[in-house]
Amino acid sequence: KSVTSQEWLCWTYDRREGEAQHEPGYCAFYEECGRNPSLGGTLIPPIVPCLNYSRARPVTGEHYKRLLEVCPVLDRGENNTYACCSIDQLSSLEKSLTLSKAVLVRCPSCVENFAHLHCMTTCSPSQSQRVKVTKVMNVTINGMEKEAVVGYQAFLSTTFADAAFQSCKNVRIPATGGFAIATMCGRYGAKLCTPQRWYDFQGDSSNGLAPLDIDFKLIKEGVTVGLPEGVIPYNGNALKCNETTPSGGQVCSCQDCQESCPSIPPPPPPEGPFTLFGIDGYLVISIIFFCILICAFLLCLTASKVTCADRNSLRAQAFLSLQFQHWGTLMATYPLTVLLVSAVVVAVFSAGLKSIELTTDPVELWSAPDSRARKEKDFHDLHFDPFFRTNQLILTAPGRKGHFYDSLLFGPQNFSGLVSKELIIELLELQKKIQFWSEDLNRTASLKDVCFAPLNPTTPSLKDCAVNSLPQYFQNSLDNINAKVNMTELGVTKEVDWRDHLIYCLNSPLSFKDITDLGLSCMADYGAPVFPFLAVGGYENDDYTNAQAFILTFSLNNYARNNSKFKVAMQWEEEFLKIVQDYQKNPANNFTFAYMAERSLEDEINRTTAEDIPIFMISYAVIFVYIAVALGEYSSWKRILVDSKFLVGLGGILVVACSVLASMGFYSWIGLPSSLVILQVVPFLVLAVGADNIFIFVLEYQRDVRRPEEKREEQIGRVLGNVAPSMLLCSLSESVCFFLGALSTMPAVKSFALYAALAVLMDFVLQMTAFVALLSLDARRQDNNRCELLCCVTVSTQRPNKPSEGFLLPFMRKYYAPVLLHRYTRIIVMLVFIFMLCGSLFLMFHVTVGLDQELAMPKGSYMLDYFQYLNKYFEVGVPVYFVTKKGFNFTSLKGMNAVCSSAGCDQFSLTQKIQYATDYPDRSYLGIPANSWVDDFIDWLNPGSKCCRLYTNGPNIGKFCPANEVLFKCGRKCMARPSDGVLRPTVEQFNRYLPDFLGNRPDLQCPKGGLGAYDTAVKQDASGEIIASRFMAYHTPLTNSQEFTAALLMARELAHNITMGMRNIPGTSRDFEVFPYTHSVFSDHCFLPSLRLTYGLFNISLCLLPTFVVCCLLLGLDLRSGLLNLITIIMIVVDTVGVMTLWDIDYNAVSLINLVTAVGISVEFVSHMTRSFALSTKLTHVERAMEATAKMGSAVFAGVAMTNLPGILVLALAKAQLIQIFFFRLNLVITLLGMAHGLIFLPVLLSYFDIVIPGLMCLEHVLGLRASCSTSSQNLRSLNPTSILFTHCTKVGIIILQVCTAFRCSMEY
Repeated sequence: KSVTSQEWLCWTYDRREGEAQHEPGYCAFYEECGRNPSLGGTLIPPIVPCLNYSRARPVTGEHYKRLLEVCPVLDRGENNTYACCSIDQLSSLEKSLTLSKAVLVRCPSCVENFAHLHCMTTCSPSQSQRVKVTKVMNVTINGMEKEAVVGYQAFLSTTFADAAFQSCKNVRIPATGGFAIATMCGRYGAKLCTPQRWYDFQGDSSNGLAPLDIDFKLIKEGVTVGLPEGVIPYNGNALKCNETTPSGGQVCSCQDCQESCPSIPPPPPPEGPFTLFGIDGYLVISIIFFCILICAFLLCLTASKVTCADRNSLRAQAFLSLQFQHWGTLMATYPLTVLLVSAVVVAVFSAGLKSIELTTDPVELWSAPDSRARKEKDFHDLHFDPFFRTNQLILTAPGRKGHFYDSLLFGPQNFSGLVSKELIIELLELQKKIQFWSEDLNRTASLKDVCFAPLNPTTPSLKDCAVNSLPQYFQNSLDNINAKVNMTELGVTKEVDWRDHLIYCLNSPLSFKDITDLGLSCMADYGAPVFPFLAVGGYENDDYTNAQAFILTFSLNNYARNNSKFKVAMQWEEEFLKIVQDYQKNPANNFTFAYMAERSLEDEINRTTAEDIPIFMISYAVIFVYIAVALGEYSSWKRILVDSKFLVGLGGILVVACSVLASMGFYSWIGLPSSLVILQVVPFLVLAVGADNIFIFVLEYQRDVRRPEEKREEQIGRVLGNVAPSMLLCSLSESVCFFLGALSTMPAVKSFALYAALAVLMDFVLQMTAFVALLSLDARRQDNNRCELLCCVTVSTQRPNKPSEGFLLPFMRKYYAPVLLHRYTRIIVMLVFIFMLCGSLFLMFHVTVGLDQELAMPKGSYMLDYFQYLNKYFEVGVPVYFVTKKGFNFTSLKGMNAVCSSAGCDQFSLTQKIQYATDYPDRSYLGIPANSWVDDFIDWLNPGSKCCRLYTNGPNIGKFCPANEVLFKCGRKCMARPSDGVLRPTVEQFNRYLPDFLGNRPDLQCPKGGLGAYDTAVKQDASGEIIASRFMAYHTPLTNSQEFTAALLMARELAHNITMGMRNIPGTSRDFEVFPYTHSVFSDHCFLPSLRLTYGLFNISLCLLPTFVVCCLLLGLDLRSGLLNLITIIMIVVDTVGVMTLWDIDYNAVSLINLVTAVGISVEFVSHMTRSFALSTKLTHVERAMEATAKMGSAVFAGVAMTNLPGILVLALAKAQLIQIFFFRLNLVITLLGMAHGLIFLPVLLSYFDIVIPGLMCLEHVLGLRASCSTSSQNLRSLNPTSILFTHCTKVGIIILQVCTAFRCSMEY
């Protein structure tokens, strides 16, 4: 049988090995034999030793000094130290150890153990007892043929091996928050890494770092079976991570060593629900409150006598009526002049609309400039670059069949139907498509023109762009994806391909070379790692090859809006969306996916706003048609065109529109920006108020009969005098209410309140002027029997002399009011509404707080699919930055120790506290610890690595020398090895080398470089003082607004704790602060104040107060009327929040604005009724309630309820979910509850309470009877009131006389 030369060589060595002895004091190999001839491309030169079975050499002089630097564990004194390695071998070993030390240096005992292991296998004086050479190859060195060792077995006791592994397994990489062991365990990563797998990776020459194959045999103590004769597994003393090193190194920090952690009690469990007597506490309170109200109601069942107020307290009523009567007569007398002046005033105010500004930024809308959230955001944006623009696809392939792969290196593996070569290539092709012509650049633009390039931000190429995707594991190279090669492992030869490389990279993303013969890197082509949770999703237990989703993310620079490249970025995103949407429509594509661009939210909101404008127009059109129809009298079909009120209804709508335009124009004049919320809500609110007043005025006019010899203008003035005080009561209450609501610190609420207040006020003014004039013109037309739209056409049928009551007034007088105010009905109504109040009070404390970002999108939007995919497939949450302000001395020893988390740092430092929080992710919502530029800066300075060196040759002598420069140019380290093992730069060194660190690009030789990871995380002023820095951690996946809010609150609590600790460091300013900053789609931190129920109650309370005060004042200091008014409005608001809980309407800033609106609409439902009842002259409470219900209730029902309901119902057709929920649902609830309380509860409530009957009203009633009962034309002043009553209206006169006597009303004139 023929054999190869290599097989013969191994066979001949095996013969000699049988003759060789494993005995103390002997070496198995010595000196270097050049490069390993069996290895091709490697990350470092694979220098291997020469086979040389001989005695260990004494080490002296320079050789001894070198040994002390590299392997101090072998030191036995200069004249008594032996070793099996030359100076050259020590230099090669040092280079090899330097790469590993760069990531392990944070933990001195780990570094010591790691060096200890390789020093024993390479240099131990009893090397032959520790290793067995298994493979050699012939090489030629300086013309001489030698045998090079390319493989050996190393025998370690499990005691030593396990202890060394335990000291290193928790060492962190601050820049990523991950474990260093993950980069040193191949495909297993940190989670599945074991001592054997760790050593196997170190001895695997295919990883590009090991110069030869080392087969580590871990032998349990006492086991000798299978050991070559004379071999003794090494069982040295491995340091624990919480032990100091012989060289003076400190114990490892808690972040890198669990044994070093102090005893910290777990955080207390979250507070349970509020309970009393073992049941829901709010339920108990609601039940108690219910019982109290029932008892109070029972005590009030006994009717009380009617009393009368002092005449002086009610002079305001007579005064207001008289003034409004004069005013109305004047306006009706000169209608055209009034309309012209009104139009001019409105035009002047509305002219400001030319400079109107619409605020769409959620931060500007919902966060007060002086609020904590706003200040924190402004500080962050001032000192750090804005967040890059994210454009993302989440791709799945449901229904595709997976496959099983038996890997040569990794064993049986399951691949989902998604993770296939075909789809990876398809994803790569999609990734490379986007380019377009840019007018701003005057050339074809592509990703490189706008991309975020962290490692080459100045002149990026396409390969420098930060694109995170699975093809990046192949450096976006089709050749790398298609690469395959035969590989032999343990005597088995198989083909390895993309699958083997992918398995390795998904578990070891920081590797610069896989362990297959493909020899491919796992790093992205832009030089950074792609972590698997950013490339794939929908997997379980780190089974990445079974992932159900690919994640493709393009990161663009977030330019300022006035930068020309901002337009280019927007164009790129537009092209991205167009290509993705076309690709989605292509039936040939194999993916089902969701996507988004940074501009998508704004685009979709603008799109749905434009699409929903017709819905709003239809809503207002429906309201207009109703008003025009409902205001007509319709006494005869022949007079339909005469008695209709089409133009009056149109005029009323125009009055509302003009008031809104005038308000918006005025505030535009003074520079107060508007918003879409104002455009949508204020017209609805003013229309509700305005329509009610219009109906009250017009219906009162229609029900009135013109007195003999009374002019039309005088009748209009008299009618206005009757109803205007009620209109003033409501309008003034609402206007003052909204003006006080402007005291809110939230900009959206404040601007809404100001716009609404002025609009309501303007509406009242225009109703008292323009609408009175318009009604006067319409009355003139109607008196002349002219048709409304055809003014020249007249009809012969005359207008009836009797007043027009319409349908509602008789119905409510004859049927509704008697049934409602029946003795037993009243009791039922009170019990039902008290139960509703208490039930809603209970539900109010269980309302869901928050605003999910999905609600901003219309139904059918592609963004809804994206949010669904995001919640389903992402395995990590959004980043959270812990930002430090000016006032902390990072350059001092105590300052560095108070921040860092490596050896020698404080146990409760900034980064260490964040680490403690990640141990309880269910409470802290932190999933990945914070990176730390301080830790990596210290590691970067460590002389044990190649990162920080200085030029010793050439023109740059004394300046920083990067790690990729050759050694002879950079022979000096930046810092010397510290005597106490804890490296800390001096103030001068800190300030000198920090800029070099931040500008140093990380690579294999120096993975600790700060460019990309930290260059934007540290800001210094001109003097070099650090005025801002940030430390980035990651939240756990957050799926809704409630979790975002809870995460922010926990982060703030943690930041406050950190702040208090750092302020105790000498030299720290008292105003120094650490705060968390999270960037999410809706910037939930800006909503946080509004999400507190107490904050909302405060804003609503500001609106409730004026309704009480104004009602009392305009009803003649009638406190009881004001109080009942206030109670009913409070009940409406509480019941509204209760129904919000039942109907899945969340409490948030948008609903808060609607609740403020609810107060204004409730005033319309309540105040008119209260005033009508208070001024009634009926004898009993029930009769007065009946009169108010029939007379004013019919007007309120027609004017408020029936005006709002049709328009609201139309909004159900809107596509935007925000409109459907917060405008359709919530406004429907407000209107129905307002109607129920105003037309059902309030009349019943009033019927049980004694409200003052003004004495002046008694006299007015008597005077009215004089006019109606007198059959002569005598002067009323000469009549005796008593004789008239007895003579002409005996029965009624007696009753009124009794009432007036009881009230002590003066009957003398």
